[in-house]
Amino acid sequence: MNNNVLVTGGTGFVGIHSILQLLQQGYNVKTTLRSLSRREVILHALAEASITDFSNLSFYEAELTDDTGWKEAVANCQYVLHIASPFPAQQPKDENELIIPARDGALRVLKAARDAGVKRVVLTSSFAAIGYSKDPQNHVFTEADWTDEQAPIMPYVKSKTIAEKAAWNFIETEGGAMELAVINPVGIFGPVMGDISSASLDTIVKGIISGSTTESPAFTFGVVDVRDVADIHIKAMVHPQAAGQRFLATSEGVVSFYDVAQLIKKERPALASNIADMQPTDEKYYTQMSNQKAVKLLDWHPANKESAMLASIDSLYN
Repeated sequence: MNNNVLVTGGTGFVGIHSILQLLQQGYNVKTTLRSLSRREVILHALAEASITDFSNLSFYEAELTDDTGWKEAVANCQYVLHIASPFPAQQPKDENELIIPARDGALRVLKAARDAGVKRVVLTSSFAAIGYSKDPQNHVFTEADWTDEQAPIMPYVKSKTIAEKAAWNFIETEGGAMELAVINPVGIFGPVMGDISSASLDTIVKGIISGSTTESPAFTFGVVDVRDVADIHIKAMVHPQAAGQRFLATSEGVVSFYDVAQLIKKERPALASNIADMQPTDEKYYTQMSNQKAVKLLDWHPANKESAMLASIDSLYN
């Protein structure tokens, strides 16, 4: 049985948790890094998670903007989890700085996978590709929704939408027998592994606890634990009915910055001394979204949003 899986972007927050779960389940894992000098970051994180045997893990240098290395990385793989994607520290002046690597990187990985005879690719997209065009009032967002890339949206949101649409178009027109499934996560929280964290943790959790975030903006966001994001990728990788499907990966409900601040005050009062007094976010900003497709089809049962947030906080401050 071929149980070789390529995980792109192994030094990312979702990437490292996916590698961990795949190794725990007995897969042979290959992963791509922009530079092999970063392999120690992965080994350190996995060692912290009690992995002692690295014989089923191999590293390949490849980046989304270049063809070099992809053929070797996908060779002999049954599955590819294409998780790597550019995520900006700040919004770029030119949106193409994000759009081109996201779209062309996805197509580069899909072409290499098809040419290598890969059975299925699972692509990490985002709620960004679902939830930024419809008026959220009285609407429950599902996998049937798409963000309109022609709308006035932020470059990151646009890049995720364009990249996912390009991937589906590739599968339809040039994919051959290869299958595609797509995961659309909301804000990803949960425990840090080694030195590998996420933008959500750094901006939201640290900002609120340090007191540098002083207001609750006029929006809410879904929350999902990174361990559940890794789990849904693996479920979508192997489930026969996941081919050709996209899955919105979220816990029940959404939160505002104010809600996160209140959670910390209640559950982790020792960390709450610098938290600013924020005004509650208006109820009209509470977006509704459904995870029922993944729950029913993939038997996926994510942790609740509070435990995902607290896992982030505990791993950062303990």
